[in-house]
Amino acid sequence: MNFLEERIARDGIVKPGNVLKVDSFLNHQMDISLIEEIGREFHRRFAGKPVTKVLTIEASGIGIACFVAKEFGVPMVFAKKSKSINIEGDVYLAEVESFTHKNHNQVVVSKKFLGPEDHVLIIDDFLANGCALLGLISIVESAGATVEGLGIVIEKGFQVGGQVIRNLGYPLESLAIVDAMDPETEAITFREQIEK
Repeated sequence: MNFLEERIARDGIVKPGNVLKVDSFLNHQMDISLIEEIGREFHRRFAGKPVTKVLTIEASGIGIACFVAKEFGVPMVFAKKSKSINIEGDVYLAEVESFTHKNHNQVVVSKKFLGPEDHVLIIDDFLANGCALLGLISIVESAGATVEGLGIVIEKGFQVGGQVIRNLGYPLESLAIVDAMDPETEAITFREQIEK
């Protein structure tokens, strides 16, 4: 088990409906030492890529993406889930469906923060059905920028998202892939991954 799988096994809570609660350390209350280690691990895995921007979607990915961007020494941009009055000018827009919240959101990124010269590493906390990642990929492509890779903290391997993204040919790195969860026993089965 890697450092993240150990933490999920210890502190994650399995709920009915394929829900894995990691809010005590990842996406509500954040263990900053853990998030720093996640940032270093994504930097290690994508070290050969010419990353100029890290992109995520609000809200849970922001803290994680900040630490990744710090490791690369580049800005972090996050897609907002609604266009607010403080976003000026033209925007890239995509519609995404949230597995967790069971709703659709239009997400936007200001065109002044993403352009054809950018090489983008997309970061998110969870990958279930892949809708958020597809939306972010769409935004990067609309900008004429290059997707250098996608980094996911926890992938639900029993859902389609990982396969959809891999089938599109994008480099996808998930730090932990959960292949099965049992809400009665709270057992979590992780996919064995080859150390890279």
